[in-house]
Amino acid sequence: MRYTKPPFTFEEQADLLISRGLKTDRDPLIARLESTSYFRLSGYLFPFREGHSDQFRPETTLDNVWNLCLFDQRLRTLLIDAIEAIEVFTRTQLAHHFALQFDPFAYNQHAHLPNLNHSKFQNWQRRLDDQTQRSHRAREEFVVHFFNRYGDEHTRLPIWSLIELMDFGTTLTFYRGINDGVKKKLAKHVGVPDAVLTSWLLTLNTVRNRCAHHSRLWNWKTGTPVKLPFPRKYPEWHQPPLDNQRIGIVLTLCRHLLNEISPSNSWSDRTFALFDEFPDVPLAPLGLPANWRSHPLWN
Repeated sequence: MRYTKPPFTFEEQADLLISRGLKTDRDPLIARLESTSYFRLSGYLFPFREGHSDQFRPETTLDNVWNLCLFDQRLRTLLIDAIEAIEVFTRTQLAHHFALQFDPFAYNQHAHLPNLNHSKFQNWQRRLDDQTQRSHRAREEFVVHFFNRYGDEHTRLPIWSLIELMDFGTTLTFYRGINDGVKKKLAKHVGVPDAVLTSWLLTLNTVRNRCAHHSRLWNWKTGTPVKLPFPRKYPEWHQPPLDNQRIGIVLTLCRHLLNEISPSNSWSDRTFALFDEFPDVPLAPLGLPANWRSHPLWN
């Protein structure tokens, strides 16, 4: 089937939304559409539709929809701050335990990343070289210093330097490739099984990418369910149950990880403040029950 929808001017887009029942003055709506595309705004308008029609429910206002946009923007900022701290912690622990168990350059040997096949290991090495070369060309100080001083003997950085150049995806390839003993040390530090931590880090990488592209989170559903700890040993993760495919579970695991990494953090208070600022945001699309603050993982 050929796509035949024509482009609309901002004025035509505004008229279409108003004709479908959006309550607003025309000029403010046009201004919003000029700064936030029709397609993007439609993602926040979708829950306001009347059944399966294109018409909006009565009393759907531009302010309703815009509040969702603003909440989502603040939510992305909140999560990217949490993920940054978790990513730095993961890098630090990986480099520390790997270097102590092997040596600072052992990542060059496939035998030390037994959980990667040969092709994935080679691709990972190429990505490391690309990231190092870009940083060298950009005159990253610690990279330039290392190669000026040790370049006659080494073509690659020690792991504790190299890990600072890795993006989250490359870091996760390293994490998945290392032996299970190192993974268990990281997982023990944050109080969950290593298979659970692996699932969480993969989810956080996806969320980080959505945040970086300013994508909608409020009613987003993860493609793969987030793995939760076993109910017998970790009953607090299951009583009451939380939807493990909604952003609420991501907020919850971020809270847990941050409290283990940095117990004095104020991230939970910032989370509560965000929800206090937007009390009318529906919780169900986030996968949070009405009494979520009294849940054992948040109380």
